[in-house]
Amino acid sequence: MAQARTLGNEELLQLLDYLGTRAHAARNRAMLLLTHLAGLRVSEVAYLRWSDVTSEDGTVRNEVRLMADMTKNGIARTVYVSSKLRAELQAYADQARCINRNYPFFYSQKSLKTGFSANSLTQTFALMYAGAGMEGATSHTGRRTFLTKLANQNTPIHLLKTLAGHKSISTTATYLYSNPTLLKAAVELA
Repeated sequence: MAQARTLGNEELLQLLDYLGTRAHAARNRAMLLLTHLAGLRVSEVAYLRWSDVTSEDGTVRNEVRLMADMTKNGIARTVYVSSKLRAELQAYADQARCINRNYPFFYSQKSLKTGFSANSLTQTFALMYAGAGMEGATSHTGRRTFLTKLANQNTPIHLLKTLAGHKSISTTATYLYSNPTLLKAAVELA
């Protein structure tokens, strides 16, 4: 099975510009950026509740705790929220306004109470990428881009493993894309 493609910074900006022209722009940007800027799986994005992401006063937390039942491997982990991501999530939270802290953080067109399933969010992401002309991009593109970007900035693989919530470094390694520019630069170091 082919891996999801990774996006460069310009492609991500192109995607975000496209989303800005569509309905539910703030919500869609926030959902997508959770994968690109924090490495969440689509199912983890779908499981988020208002109480996971925001404090009682409505401000977005610096850290989001994913409980074991929210993750693929059943391993609880802390997701660190960058200032850039926090601003995006706050813009969405201010617009959406929490009705009930137990409700899903991301509403769907069908319901504020039930939100997205992992499957419906996967389909929504596919539509976003396709609409922006991102051929080969899938719901896993953001996560793979996140890990690859960090690896290309010399982030140690054991930190990547923890950020991704993987059990094994070998799993993390399969996400990383070695681009030709980096490979050429590496051989020049010898």
